Amino acid sequence: MMFWKGFLIDIQFFTAIPIRRELPMDKEHLKKAVQTFPLVGLMQGIIYSALLYLCLEFTPFSHLASAFLLWLATILLTGGIHLDGWMDASDAFFSYQDQEKRLEIMKDPRTGAFGVLSILVLLSCRFLFIYESIANVENVLFIIIALIPFLSKNVMGVLLLTVKTAKNEGLGALFQNAAKPQSLWLYPIYLICLLILVSFFNKQFFNIGILILISACCIFLFRRKAVKWFGGITGDVLGAAVEGTELLLWMTVWLLHYFVMV
Repeated sequence: MMFWKGFLIDIQFFTAIPIRRELPMDKEHLKKAVQTFPLVGLMQGIIYSALLYLCLEFTPFSHLASAFLLWLATILLTGGIHLDGWMDASDAFFSYQDQEKRLEIMKDPRTGAFGVLSILVLLSCRFLFIYESIANVENVLFIIIALIPFLSKNVMGVLLLTVKTAKNEGLGALFQNAAKPQSLWLYPIYLICLLILVSFFNKQFFNIGILILISACCIFLFRRKAVKWFGGITGDVLGAAVEGTELLLWMTVWLLHYFVMV
């Protein structure tokens, strides 16, 4: 029951799906919420894959229209929470100020020019990658689409519990204070179980292995940059890391489409 409530907490925080109930926010439930980050990502990915499949198989929509609907779903389903972090972190980074000033900029509710420009670039690139990736659809693509938010939420959880917080308040500190790095033991189990399940439907593990490798690289990259640029992680930095990871994974799928013919 506590595990399930932790999952529901994640849905409340990280998606636009309405959960009409008050959930406990004590340490034990928040710890379970951290442990279920990847499951919420997998749920998102399954929704994206199902939407694309329905558009391509049961509607007269073109690939362009299907790509647009999938692109739109990646924005609406999350409620823009990670995009907000991307914009705030971009404003702070491109200010070229010291760490303390950057943290102040991220707290400012106003969005600056760099935040607007960065979100335009992010969403434009994502649409391009989605559209060209679904031009020649194979079954493995639906699996890959489901994996992208799953892997990005793994990255978010690892960063949350292995990088110090830049401040003692906010969403990042709230979750980090409730869990320890040892709580991550479930993440590799999720991944192994998912790979075993995928093996029953598709034997093309090369593309999936590349995505897992890119996700691991994102962990090392964002760990270093979070400390260097912001003095540690915050909720906004974690949101930016999720969006950055997903963008790199979509770009990888796009490149594989050209060079490996996903």
